[in-house]
Amino acid sequence: MSIAEIDASSESAVRGKYVSREEQLQILALKLARQRWQDTAFRYVTLLFALFVLLILGAIIFSLVQGSIPIFEKFGLGFLTSTAWNPVTHEYGAANAIYGTVMTSLIALLFGIPISFGIAVFLTELCPAWLKRPLGTAVELLAGIPSIIYGMWGLFVFAPLFAEYVQPALTKYLGAVPGLGQLFQGAPVGIGVLSAGIILAVMVIPFIASVMRDVFEVVPPMLKESAYGVGATTWEVVRYIVLPYTKAGVVGGIMLGLGRALGETMAVTFVIGNAPKIAASLFAPGSSIASTLANEFAEASHELHISALISLGLVLFLLTFVVLALAKLMLAQLAKKEGMKT
Repeated sequence: MSIAEIDASSESAVRGKYVSREEQLQILALKLARQRWQDTAFRYVTLLFALFVLLILGAIIFSLVQGSIPIFEKFGLGFLTSTAWNPVTHEYGAANAIYGTVMTSLIALLFGIPISFGIAVFLTELCPAWLKRPLGTAVELLAGIPSIIYGMWGLFVFAPLFAEYVQPALTKYLGAVPGLGQLFQGAPVGIGVLSAGIILAVMVIPFIASVMRDVFEVVPPMLKESAYGVGATTWEVVRYIVLPYTKAGVVGGIMLGLGRALGETMAVTFVIGNAPKIAASLFAPGSSIASTLANEFAEASHELHISALISLGLVLFLLTFVVLALAKLMLAQLAKKEGMKT
């Protein structure tokens, strides 16, 4: 007799009724049929939820592509490489905004990854027990601050200090370096591509650091204790034990931060300068895709202007998609190399 039959017999016994074997089998068949119906219904309901996500994604892509048709019909793929952006003469190009988006995001990662890594290592390996919880909570609270607050702080607090103390020093010590010096030339006004990248770094640090800390904490203590037991230093434990064990999570956290940096709007709008041009100096004002959309979409009235802005949204969507695809490929390569090890 199966477990279900035993349960049915037990239930009948509790009620004080005798149930024949045929009746028990009928009850069991009804229960199994009801369970199959519930499983089928649950499967299709969850399938509908998953398809709903795909439907929303498809609708977004369709609307972006449809809205981008007029601009690509007029300028073709040259829209992506042109630096012209003049709503008065209806000349549009995405190169300025793409350059600003990529540069600010790379600067954000350049500053954000090492700092986030240091925070995560300190919290998991070196931090005293009494400081670990409040410091970890403070890092997580930074992620909850609205982006417009970062933008206001960047414009009214960070930019003046950056212009007065940091930019002159960078120009003095790095401005004369061949090849590198042109990146640090220009008037120290406090706003520009470099300032926007640093503000973005402050914004992505909580995300990357939180993910790194969480994945570092899942490393089995036995592995780290064994390494310490044979005389390994903290850095050796992190390098040879923690990082190899958690590299997939670390890459995921970095990609999460990059995604946040690519799509950030208000904070960048406050400090990037909003000038549609490409300059060699990081001190010069620039523009990003998100800041251009924020500044001009509400006032766009001409069909071609609206289409150009929608096309910028499509480009940003594709950039994000490429970033996620590269992250997946990187993780797949890491997994493949793991499988080849003996």
